Amino acid sequence: MATVAVIDYGMGNLHSISKALKSVSPDSDVVISADRDTILSADHIVFPGVGAIRDCMSAIKAKGLDETIKQASKNKPILAICIGMQALLEHSDENGGVECLGLIPGNVIKFPSNSTDDQNNKLKIPHMGWNNVNYLYKNPLFNGISQNERFYFVHSYHASKVENKYINATSEYPETFPSALKWNNILAVQFHPEKSHGAGLQLLKNFLNWDGKS
Repeated sequence: MATVAVIDYGMGNLHSISKALKSVSPDSDVVISADRDTILSADHIVFPGVGAIRDCMSAIKAKGLDETIKQASKNKPILAICIGMQALLEHSDENGGVECLGLIPGNVIKFPSNSTDDQNNKLKIPHMGWNNVNYLYKNPLFNGISQNERFYFVHSYHASKVENKYINATSEYPETFPSALKWNNILAVQFHPEKSHGAGLQLLKNFLNWDGKS
């Protein structure tokens, strides 16, 4: 039986993501855990998160999960979601500046407060709701998912200064920002697949079928 570890550092709706994973792979053993050995022995690892990056990084370090995640990143297929994605980068401007895990080169910046749409209407921050995702190249994560499919977002900050070769997909609000990254055996998405209906479930299914190499 395949095992999936959902990293538990005390933040995020872990029940929601674990339920979604179980629905797309009923035969898998989905466990929510902060235990190093449990996480490192899993076949696939999901790194979710919501909230502020300072609290996120503090909780990760307090539980020793920073080293666990770095160890897992060497050879395990990992899917990072929302704050989980941002935590993989080097630095976030949120909370006055926070050093992150540094597994993927790049930073995290806030959406401009004066952003407007095509009709000059002020855009709300956080960016909350459905938005299109445009993948720049097809990898297994987007199998069976249409180009410009809509996914559900909730965030005020986004990845920046990431090399193009690591950007898997982009979205616009109104500027273009990375909404999915790929770094070796790590896939990271800014949106919430567990809240994105059929397309999100397909993406989770694709991840669980991924070997971390292709």
